[in-house]
Amino acid sequence: MNDFLKFIEDKIKKNIKTEGVLITDNSVLHKKHKFFNPQRYHLCIEIKSSYLGSLTRIKAHKEIMKLLAEELDTKIHALEIKIK
Repeated sequence: MNDFLKFIEDKIKKNIKTEGVLITDNSVLHKKHKFFNPQRYHLCIEIKSSYLGSLTRIKAHKEIMKLLAEELDTKIHALEIKIK
């Protein structure tokens, strides 16, 4: 796992009670897109969390988006969130 993905995983685990986090870099699937930028990631984050599962889907996603706001501005182009 590259350093940035590890950083994201650690940040989530440090700030949200989770039972597991899986991050998949799907950037390679978007190489042919018109505005593809190899410096920005297309990520899928799967989080197993009783805490997030107790929230509405919108509230859980907002919490993750707020946590990753800086990275979304600088290094993440697209983010898919799955809560289990």
